[in-house]
Amino acid sequence: MARKSASMKKTINFKLFAPTAKKVAVAGTFNNWNTDSLLAKRDTRGNWTAKISLPPGRYEYKFVVDNSYWIEDPNCKIRVPNSLGSQNCVIEVK
Repeated sequence: MARKSASMKKTINFKLFAPTAKKVAVAGTFNNWNTDSLLAKRDTRGNWTAKISLPPGRYEYKFVVDNSYWIEDPNCKIRVPNSLGSQNCVIEVK
């Protein structure tokens, strides 16, 4: 009998350059668009990084800067329209 294990998850690194931001989070379908559950850490140059382990699948997400600004990932190549008239970024975990 096949069993899914934590080893099937893959660590995903989300990165955003936002030197003037006070707080950066990643919200998406993997955390019910919660703006407080995946907070990024800032380095001394203004690069923000958040890590999460995800099982294989297709996920939509955006960065949330200073609790106000929903920003698309400039490094994301796949985007889909959302119900708010903008776009969400897509990541596919294999």
